[in-house]
Amino acid sequence: MFAKATLVFGRMVGGVLSQFLRFGLVGIAGFFVDVAVLYLALSLLGVGPYAGRGISYVVAASFTWYFNRRLTFADRRSDAAGREWGTFVVINAVGGALNYAAYAAFLHHFGSSGVVPAVGVALGSLAGLIANFTLSRQVVFRKPRPAVAGGSSP
Repeated sequence: MFAKATLVFGRMVGGVLSQFLRFGLVGIAGFFVDVAVLYLALSLLGVGPYAGRGISYVVAASFTWYFNRRLTFADRRSDAAGREWGTFVVINAVGGALNYAAYAAFLHHFGSSGVVPAVGVALGSLAGLIANFTLSRQVVFRKPRPAVAGGSSP
């Protein structure tokens, strides 16, 4: 009994850890897409840094949604891809806000000299990563509920 429970727990933790690592790798790739699109928007489209960032965010969020849909949460993706994409973009904005808030709070409390800003960025990134992964897993790519046998849909 204990061995079976340990095996089941190990699979659950291993599955979540594997998803988290894939989510992180997709996020790193998304960062590079974000930066590349930002610089392309600045140079080719001649937009300012704020409009360029808006464009690059949507492209990077779309990129990470697609690859998380295909690689990280392939067994959890929805048939309603458009709604899933919209939810993902909004959810990642929540993580981005948390990232910035953690960074700003750290700087406010510990100053802005030396390596402190880099530590703030790291803490903010970690907070955003954990929030985005959790929200993506629980809201955007939640496991489909099994159909009720013999029941009818409302």
